[in-house]
Amino acid sequence: MVPDDSLRLAGLRPLGELQDGPDVVTLIGPDEPRFWSVFRDSAEYDDGRPDPLDRWSQRVISAIADAWSGIAVFPFGGPPYAPFQRWALATGRAWTSPIGFLVHQDAGLFVSFRGAIRRPGQAQTGDGVSPCPTCPGQPCKTACPVDAFADGYDVDRCRTDLRSPDGADCITRSCAARRACPVGQGNRLPAQAAFHMKAFL
Repeated sequence: MVPDDSLRLAGLRPLGELQDGPDVVTLIGPDEPRFWSVFRDSAEYDDGRPDPLDRWSQRVISAIADAWSGIAVFPFGGPPYAPFQRWALATGRAWTSPIGFLVHQDAGLFVSFRGAIRRPGQAQTGDGVSPCPTCPGQPCKTACPVDAFADGYDVDRCRTDLRSPDGADCITRSCAARRACPVGQGNRLPAQAAFHMKAFL
């Protein structure tokens, strides 16, 4: 259980907890769609320096970690890198989807982690069930216009399409496979989607 509402005030939310030795690790991600306006109004958003979202995340989550008497951990800045994917699976709130990406019980295929806070305590792990086995037709597997998930994830095929005129829909509205997931639909704003896709390229 998070100690206060500082995540909400920052446009963030807890996405799950896990126990790691004597510590509870709280995974933190965007509270979409509210998150985008918070980040867009930040100094980092338009200061012209590289990696604005990572720098914003480091500043904001580090401050919250200090207030919680914890330590902030981030999925960037390595190597070495913290095992966010393994941690997510251990929360009982995220699973591996049919296309290999993580799917979260609330955020669906748009789940993303801006950081985590480690502090002494007892985790409250989830006991959810993956939505994928009972998802009608599993549309994420067939939504990609260039079939980049036919055999694993063909990153080169995906990027080639995104750089072509045919990739405009995914650039402006985000990945078609992620959008096809019925969980969490409509939470990611087009401007935020375009920001992430530009960073991916």
